[in-house]
Amino acid sequence: MNRRLKAFILVLSTCLAALLLVGAVLDKPGSDTPYRHLAVLTEVLHRIKSEYVEEPDLKSVTLGAINGLLQAIDPFASYLNAEQYKEYLKNKDALQGDVGLLLSWKYGYLGVMGTVPGSPAARAGLVTGDMIETIRGISTRDMPLAYAEMLLRGKPGTTVEISVLSLRQQEPRKLTLTREVLKFPKLSWSMLPGQIGYLQVTSLAPGKAAEAAEGLRALLDQGAQRLVLDLRNCAAGTVEEGVALANLFLDKGIITYVEGQRYSREEFRADPAKTLWRLPMVVITNRGTAGGAEVAAAALLDHKRAEVVGEPTFGNAAVRRPVNLDDGGAIILAVAKFYSPSGKAIQDTRVTPTVQVLESEPLPESEEEPAPPETERAPKPEEDRLLEKAIEVLTKGKPPGPPTAWQIGPSTGTQPAATPGPKP
Repeated sequence: MNRRLKAFILVLSTCLAALLLVGAVLDKPGSDTPYRHLAVLTEVLHRIKSEYVEEPDLKSVTLGAINGLLQAIDPFASYLNAEQYKEYLKNKDALQGDVGLLLSWKYGYLGVMGTVPGSPAARAGLVTGDMIETIRGISTRDMPLAYAEMLLRGKPGTTVEISVLSLRQQEPRKLTLTREVLKFPKLSWSMLPGQIGYLQVTSLAPGKAAEAAEGLRALLDQGAQRLVLDLRNCAAGTVEEGVALANLFLDKGIITYVEGQRYSREEFRADPAKTLWRLPMVVITNRGTAGGAEVAAAALLDHKRAEVVGEPTFGNAAVRRPVNLDDGGAIILAVAKFYSPSGKAIQDTRVTPTVQVLESEPLPESEEEPAPPETERAPKPEEDRLLEKAIEVLTKGKPPGPPTAWQIGPSTGTQPAATPGPKP
């Protein structure tokens, strides 16, 4: 064991001993204080050092412990050391090019929560559930999420290489993505047979709720009497836009509220003057529905304004802020969570559909053939069995009995399937 490592262990042991001594003085029998948990951590570190099969790298062990602690409470949290945090602050608003990946922690690696529609990541076929193994040749194992997002950004036109693990393929695949200034496509809407309007919300970037209002007015002018609101893979954007979207369908009551340990409760209530659609509707969600879209879906479900068809959502609705540390580093942590009207933390419970449907994997977007303008796309229910199920619920009502999970496939038809597993 070299002299530097000995010194590190001595300093660490001294600091922990001092903290435990203070804790022993302040601690009360039977109380649940940080010092009791720190004692366990100290013993584990001691056992690793003395019992592990070989001399451990305590720096890596400590970093892993910090990341594990953060992941246990918030899959979007990050720990940045002083050097990383300095670089993060410097480049936070300077790097304009991006590849459109929305990430979270998953199994110790960076998992794909979703992609920005039309982005390089979406065109490459990356979907919710994929895991990023490396970025620029650097393993993402225990990589701070905020640092990974910074590595993916850069000057528009430059490239970044990543390797991706996917359940759809046995071997990791390497992709080279070209950064670009991301542009969110216009929302799409169209009329379906039976006077059913269809509104697809693929993102909730600023201004998208106003576009949704434009679409609803157009559908009403065309004689729509029912509506399918498609929120599948809507993960980008803000909670505020999700609140504005929900307000288009709700004329009273709480849409959501946000609250934290040191964050005063703030309620978002429906304004009847902004309500546009009061006719029957159904919402479609999947595992890629997150953030503001979850807030909207939860509000419509809790107020019994709409049935929700599809998969449980991702679970990501919180206020995150950097919390500075004494060593110059920081942790980026959720300081408040958004709740459904019934009081459920959306990040913890997600939104569970009343009619659960397991969706088949989406196909990659084509880079060779440009897509028609969003407002010209007319979905075909016979080619989208989940949409077909939503229309069935909208016209015939929810099936009787408890929520049932159904497997929807492009060629296998509709068949019972297992209830979706735990939150990713």
